[in-house]
Amino acid sequence: MSTTKAAARRAQDSAPFEIAARAGYVVLGVLHIVLGGIAIAIATGGGGQADQGGAVEQIRQTPWGPALLWATVIGLAALTVWQVAEALLAGQGDAKRRWGHRAKDLGTAAAYAAIGATALTAALGGRSDSEGSTRSFSAELLASPGGVVLLVAIGLVIAAVGVAFVYRGVTRAFARKLALPSGPVRGAVVAFGVVGYLAKGIAVAVTGVLFVVASVTHDASQAGGLDAGLHALAALPAGALLLWLVGAGLVVYGLFCFTRARYARM
Repeated sequence: MSTTKAAARRAQDSAPFEIAARAGYVVLGVLHIVLGGIAIAIATGGGGQADQGGAVEQIRQTPWGPALLWATVIGLAALTVWQVAEALLAGQGDAKRRWGHRAKDLGTAAAYAAIGATALTAALGGRSDSEGSTRSFSAELLASPGGVVLLVAIGLVIAAVGVAFVYRGVTRAFARKLALPSGPVRGAVVAFGVVGYLAKGIAVAVTGVLFVVASVTHDASQAGGLDAGLHALAALPAGALLLWLVGAGLVVYGLFCFTRARYARM
């Protein structure tokens, strides 16, 4: 076994590290519940930034904000390292399947790291403007040779991630990663997962579509992160209802993350 894989194995064999990684699912759940609450507020005529930056800012404004932010940073850092270790130790199936698992685990690790970085910025007193950064990045791409093609590719990848969430929700594939008990608890956890994965998948897929629209129209203002995607849902016919349902689904996904902290196969 290589030195890198040996280090990954030692990390996964560490009980304290496993506890920290499971705590990462708890803080991930808190973030999604707050995010879902913001989406519901927008659907009912309120305001707010409906993305990870907005959720982190909401947490910072609570009495226990600083402590919660640092807990978020630590938990997501542990979860990020755990996912990287999963990628390094992927050993099931043929080579193509192993690399598929590695790509998925590394992509998940990158997502956790990005959210953790947003929390770290807030914990240090800064503020993340993910929407502005996304539009600036899109404008730079559109102004560069081949940028339109690249922006379409980015949008399609993001949309594909959203579709993958929907697929995992519909097929209940996420349950394979859980050591669930039998009985009513199993049914409740699976139901939370189905609803949560569907809601998150819709929100992410719409975000990817916005990138494609921005590239086709050569209008970087059309591109945006999750906040732009959720506002785009609100602008559709019956959009307020749809956004409310997605927001409620994100809250359910947050509750699913709590159960994942307990039942995840690690």
